[in-house]
Amino acid sequence: MRQYLAGKIRNVAVAGHNGAGKTSLCEALLFKANAIDRLGKVSDGNTVSDFDPEEIKRKVSVSSAVIPFNWGSAKINLLDTPGMFDFEGGLYEGVMAAESVLITVSGRSGVSVGAEKAYKMAVKNGKSCIFFVSKLDTEHADFYKVLEGLKASFGPSVCPVVVPFMNDGKVECYINLIDMKAYTYDAQGNAAEVAMPDAGHRIDGLVEAIGEAVAETDEALFDKFFSGEKFTRDEIIKGIHDGVKSGSISPVFCGSTATLEGVDMLLDAMVDLLPSAWESISMTATDAQGETVEVKCDDEPPMSAVVFKTIADPFIGKLSFVKVITGQLSGDITPVNARTGQPDKFGKVIFVTGKKQGDTSYITAGDIGAVTKLSETRTGDTLCDPKRILSYQLPSFPNPTYSMAIKPKAKGDEGKIASSIQRLMEEDPTLRYEQNPETKQQLIAGLGEQHLDVVLSKMKQKFGVDVTLEAPKVAYRETIRKKVQVVGKHKKQTGGHGQFGHVVMEFEPWDGIELKFEEKVVGGSVPKGYFPAVEKGLQDCIQKGVLAGYPLVGLKATLLDGSYHPVDSSEMAFKLAAGLAYRDGIPQASPVILEPIGNLKVLVPDSNTGDIMGDVNKRRGRVLGMNPDEDGLQLIEAEVPMSEMQDFTTALRSITQGRGSYELNFDHYEQLPPALQADVIEAAKSEGE
Repeated sequence: MRQYLAGKIRNVAVAGHNGAGKTSLCEALLFKANAIDRLGKVSDGNTVSDFDPEEIKRKVSVSSAVIPFNWGSAKINLLDTPGMFDFEGGLYEGVMAAESVLITVSGRSGVSVGAEKAYKMAVKNGKSCIFFVSKLDTEHADFYKVLEGLKASFGPSVCPVVVPFMNDGKVECYINLIDMKAYTYDAQGNAAEVAMPDAGHRIDGLVEAIGEAVAETDEALFDKFFSGEKFTRDEIIKGIHDGVKSGSISPVFCGSTATLEGVDMLLDAMVDLLPSAWESISMTATDAQGETVEVKCDDEPPMSAVVFKTIADPFIGKLSFVKVITGQLSGDITPVNARTGQPDKFGKVIFVTGKKQGDTSYITAGDIGAVTKLSETRTGDTLCDPKRILSYQLPSFPNPTYSMAIKPKAKGDEGKIASSIQRLMEEDPTLRYEQNPETKQQLIAGLGEQHLDVVLSKMKQKFGVDVTLEAPKVAYRETIRKKVQVVGKHKKQTGGHGQFGHVVMEFEPWDGIELKFEEKVVGGSVPKGYFPAVEKGLQDCIQKGVLAGYPLVGLKATLLDGSYHPVDSSEMAFKLAAGLAYRDGIPQASPVILEPIGNLKVLVPDSNTGDIMGDVNKRRGRVLGMNPDEDGLQLIEAEVPMSEMQDFTTALRSITQGRGSYELNFDHYEQLPPALQADVIEAAKSEGE
C-alpha cells in the first residue's frame, strides 16, 4: 500500500448499536472503493472486519478491526468497532485512534443507546461526528422519523446532506442537498442522475438549514448569507468541513449497504467533509519533565506513536496496532516505551487489513499500522524517539464489573489458566484476573456474560485450556456479641515428661478487626514466657470461626489466670490450652456471621432512578443519596451486601437499556440477618464435605 501524507489520511471509527449495520457498511465501502471484489455478509461469516472465529460463530463483532483503503487521492482507515456493550472496549480502541466517528443508525429502529454512547464518547474526546442512516431498502424504514430522532437526541448540530425521496414507503431516489441533484441506483449499486423530484417545502427547509449551518462557520459566509446571496458549492463544502471539524455540524447521510445505494456519496463526504489526520485536534501529552504539552500531528521528527490495540497470539506473538502522531515509525530506531522508560525493540512494520498483513518500510504521521514482537508494550502506551520522551493522555477503558470464579475441567490446569488469561489481558484492557487469597478461587472479571463467554472460548481455542465458570464465593467473617469467661486446660501424661497448660480466658467483642490480646495475670500463676504462646494459639484459632469456618474478627482476648507445671509445661502446651479455651468459649459468646458491604455508585438516566432504587432495596441495600451528574444522569449512592450483587451488571443493563454504569467497592462488614445465617452455615458445611 502506498504512503500518504497526514493531510490525505482520514481515520474513521465506525460505531453504533448492535445490529445497526456497522460491519455491513464497512464491507459496502470497501466494495464500492474496489478494495475487495466480492461483497461479504455478516450472516455468511465472510466479511473483511469480522474475521475472528468467535465473530464468525456469533455473527457479531467482538473486537475492533482496522480496514484501510483508497478513495480518490485519499486514504481512509476504517476502524470497525463492536456494538454490543459486552465488547465496549473495542469502541474505546477505535475512538482512540480516529479523528472522526461514523455512527450508523438503522432506518427501521432509529436512534438507539449504542448511537447515544458513541456520540457522547466522540464529543467527550473531541472527535468529529457523521451519521449514516442505513437499511432504507427494508420494509417500514422511515428516514425522516429517524432524522427527527437524531435532532431530538443530539441537538442542532445534526444536518442532513443526503436525503431520500419516498413514495409509498419506498425510496425513489436520493437527493444530494449540496449539489441539489437526485440519483437512482441500479442492481450493481451504480448511480445515475435523474430529474429532481417535486419534494415540496421539505427540501427547501433542509437546504435552508444547511445554509444556516454553513453561515455559522465563518464570518464572511455569515455576511453573505445574511445579505441573501447563494453559497457556491465550494463554499458549502468548506463550511460543512469546518463545522464538522469544530463539532458544530454533524452531517447525515443515508442509503442501503445491501444494495450499495448512497455509499458513493458517503465515500465522497468522508474525503471532502471529515477532518484529515493533519487537521486533528492537538493531543495532550506529558513530557520527560512531567510538564503537560500539546502535540499536533506532524511528519517532522522526533517520532511518537500511541498503541491503541493489541493482539496476543500464541503462534505469531504479539501484534501492536499503532497510530503515529509525529515523525515516522520505522525499523531504523528502537523506540522507548514512555510508561516503562525502557527501549522496546520490535520486529516488522506492517499495514493490516482485517486479518491480512503487508510489510511496509515505515508508517507516516497520521497513519495507522502495526508492529510485531513488542515485549513490554501494552494498549495505551506511547512509543517515542529517545530524543523526546512523550506520554500521551488517552481515554481510560471501562472497568469490568461482572465477576465469576473460573474452574479448570482438568486437574493441574490452574497454572495454565493464569498464564493464558495474562496473554488475553494483553489484548483486552477490560479484562481482570486475580487469585483470591481468602476463597482460594481464581476470579475473572469482564463487561458481561457474553464477554466472559468469548474469553473462555479463546482460552480453549488459543491455549488449549478448558474451563467452566461458577459464582464467586463470598468472603464472610465471624465475630462475637457477648463477653464470656472460660477455662482451657491441656493435660497429657505420656511417660517421661508430660504436657500441662492451664489458662483462664475472657473473650469479648471490640471495634477492631485484628485480635486484641491482653494479660492481667497476678502473682505469676502463668509465667510471662508463655504469654506469646497463648496469643499465638489464639491467632491460629481465629482463622476459622466456630459457625461456618470463616475468619473471626473483632475479638478481644484477656488472659486472666491459669497455672503451670515446672517440668511438664511448655509453649506448645499453653498454645493448645488457649485453643481449647477458644473452642469452648466462642460458642458461648453469641457468635454471628458478618457479610461484606460495598459502596455502590450508579449513574443512570433520570427516568430510571425509581427502578434502580427499587432494585437496590430488593438486594437489601440502603440508598444513601442521589445527586445530578453530567450528561443528564443521576448519581445514586448506596450501601449494598456484596453477596447480592452478582447479577447487578445484567440487571442495570436491562433496566437502563445499557445507559447505566456503576462502581462497587468493598467498604465494611455488617452482621448478616439471622434469617440468612442458617443458609450460609449450611452452604459452608456442604463445601467442606
